[in-house]
Amino acid sequence: MHYLLINHAKIFLENKIVNCGAVWVENGQIKKIEERPVANIAHDVHVIDGTNLNLIPGFIDAHIHGANGADVMDATEKALDDMAVLLPKEGTTSFLATTITQSPENIERALENVARYSNKPGHAEVIGVHLEGPYVNKAKAGAQPVQYITDPNLSQFTRWQKLSGNQIRTITMAPELDQEGCFIKALSEIGVNVSAGHTDAGFAGIQKAVAQGVQQLTHLCNAMNGIHHRDIGAVGAAFQLRDLHAEVIPDGIHVAPEMLELVYQNVGSDRLILITDAMRAKGLPAGDYELGGQPVKVTEDRAVLEDGTLAGSIVSMRDGAANMLAIAGVELGDIVKMASINPAKQVGIFDRKGSIALDKDADLLLVDDQLTIKYTICRGEIAYKGEE
Repeated sequence: MHYLLINHAKIFLENKIVNCGAVWVENGQIKKIEERPVANIAHDVHVIDGTNLNLIPGFIDAHIHGANGADVMDATEKALDDMAVLLPKEGTTSFLATTITQSPENIERALENVARYSNKPGHAEVIGVHLEGPYVNKAKAGAQPVQYITDPNLSQFTRWQKLSGNQIRTITMAPELDQEGCFIKALSEIGVNVSAGHTDAGFAGIQKAVAQGVQQLTHLCNAMNGIHHRDIGAVGAAFQLRDLHAEVIPDGIHVAPEMLELVYQNVGSDRLILITDAMRAKGLPAGDYELGGQPVKVTEDRAVLEDGTLAGSIVSMRDGAANMLAIAGVELGDIVKMASINPAKQVGIFDRKGSIALDKDADLLLVDDQLTIKYTICRGEIAYKGEE
């Protein structure tokens, strides 16, 4: 038996906060939650002192292409390992391996690689695939390689889902390419989280897509129509349509800090999902990299294609969450919703991840009030320990 006790911590549960309690972890799962500290502790228990610290669920990055020099499209076990070993340092305990628009052969290799992949103890867990493209709008391609963009194809998707071991949990697509909604409805019916992104749809188009089964918007404000006084676009749809969740990249670059505040005020922590949309340069020095076969120039704070188009981010989940926490009115409980609870619910894994609750995976963060990470625990294993 492997016992772990986090004692004297402020615990953020699903519906309340325990000001000074304890959480018992056994064999990778949360087995007991106590509303006061534990006094008499057996010698075979590993104890972590949570005095003056907050215990929150691990972050779930539902949109990440790469990190630590690796990219999901590399389609190797090493690439996923290299990502999974770095991410706990930024508080990420699980993630959706995110593809990019590419040739069918390259996409298929990446999907087969995820199907074969075995998660390692003490690493962030690959919880499935976010298929970004190739069914997107060329007019809103962003960093998606235009030459590989194609129309939605249900038989192709069905083949890809099988190759992935049924692990495609989210798909980013342009709903206007599926006017009748047959593709969206078919995916929605089998539990895939359909997210509108790289889309030229206006407000009415997004409203129609939501009725067909779209549940989410991909990286809100980016590669979509913003708010105009005659058509409030996809961004306005996130503000107005209460059934719609929205990813947001909180790096202060993809969305200006003032707009991030506006987004928070209008969408709120119940419907926002914090993502990094990071590429392989995350965690590495500035320099020359690639994304989707395209050269990318990485500076201290951003990654861009040769024409200046943003090519994913290099932000960490921790830093993105801290940027959100700096917004007036945002509290740590809101961060828990946006970085843990909401993504888990969106991709259908809330029964085992996303909150601190009995029998869930022990994916836990011990942080101070500024979100400095002191411990990251992945499925009961200490994956990262910050400086004292």
